[in-house]
Amino acid sequence: MAEVVLVTGVSRYLGGQFARRLGADPSVRRVIGVDVVPPPHDIGRAEFVRADIRNPMIGKIIAQAEVDTVVHMNVIATPTGAGGRTSQKEINVIGTMQLLAACQKAPGLRRLVVKSTGAVYGASPRDPALFTEDMGPKEMPRAGFGKDSVEVEGYVRGFSRRRPDVEISMLRFANILGPGIRTSLTDLFTLPVVPAPFGFDGRLQFVHERDAVTALYLATTGPSVGITNVAGDGVVTLTQAAALVGRPLLPLPVHAAGLLGGLVKRSGLADLSTDQMQFLAFGRCLDTTRMREVLHLEPEFSSRQTFVDFARGIGPAVPGTHLVTEALAGVAGSAASAVVRAVPVGRGG
Repeated sequence: MAEVVLVTGVSRYLGGQFARRLGADPSVRRVIGVDVVPPPHDIGRAEFVRADIRNPMIGKIIAQAEVDTVVHMNVIATPTGAGGRTSQKEINVIGTMQLLAACQKAPGLRRLVVKSTGAVYGASPRDPALFTEDMGPKEMPRAGFGKDSVEVEGYVRGFSRRRPDVEISMLRFANILGPGIRTSLTDLFTLPVVPAPFGFDGRLQFVHERDAVTALYLATTGPSVGITNVAGDGVVTLTQAAALVGRPLLPLPVHAAGLLGGLVKRSGLADLSTDQMQFLAFGRCLDTTRMREVLHLEPEFSSRQTFVDFARGIGPAVPGTHLVTEALAGVAGSAASAVVRAVPVGRGG
C-alpha cells in the first residue's frame, strides 16, 4: 500500500486532478507534488514542491521524504504546453532519465507508476483491429509525443532490470478527453474546420479524464499491473467526431501535414503533426482485457460518451477564424495539386 507518494507534473491539469484524488484517501499518509511552476488549481492536501525533474535535486526530495511510490505524469503530449518541441523532448526524455536515476538510488522505493500512451503503437494501415500489450507497432512513431513515449518506456524497462525489487505499473492511455483537459487533439477539434485525411475515416478510441484519474489511482494504491492499456469501450470515427462538435471536415492528402502543421501552429490554434494525421487516417484501438482483469477498472464512460462530454463544452468557432479556414483550404488545395503533379502519368497503349 502506498504511504508516501511523489507525483510529477502536478501543475498540469491531470496531475492536479490525480493529486487531489490521492489526497482524499486517508490510507495515503503523504502526497508530494512536484513541478517547475506552482499549480494553478486545487491539489487538495498534497504538498507542492517546486522542482525540475531534469535536475538531480529530485533525488534529494525522494530520499528526504522517504518516498515509497513515484507516479510519473510529467510526459508532456503537447509542445505548445512545454514551450516548444525542444523543451518538450527535454522534459519527456531527459526528465525521465534523471527521475529514474534518482529512483534507482532510493532504497525505500517500492513502486513506480508511469502514465504512458497508446501512441507507442503508432498508426498504420497494417495495424491489427486491437492492440494488446505484448504487440509492437507496425510503424514506429517518427516524431513528437509518440516517439518520446517509446523512449520513456525503454528507459523504464531498463530501470526495471536494474531494480527488480520495484513494482512497475505502466498505463498506456487512449487519447484522454473531457470538459477540463486540453491536449493537441482537443485543440484540433475546436478548429473552425477539422483536417481529415482524404479517403480515410479513422476509428478513434478515447478515455474520459475521470476514468484516467481512477486508473492511475488504482495503479498506485492497488496491486501492481505491469503494462496495461486503458480506454473506453467502443469507437468513434473521425466523421462522427466532427459531427458531434459541429465542425465540417476539410479533406486533404495525408502527406500534407507538414504544410498544414506549420500554418496551424503559427495561427496559435492547434499543433498538427504528421503522426496526428496518421492517427486520424488509420485510427488506433486498444484491447482492454487487462484493464478489467488486472487493473479492475470498469470505465464510467465509453469512447462515444467521453467525446460527447468533451463536445458539450465546445462553443462555435472563434470569430475571425474564417481567415484561418480559408488559409487551411488554400494550403490543402496546394498540397493536393502537388501530390497530383507528383503522380507519374502512364503511356498510352
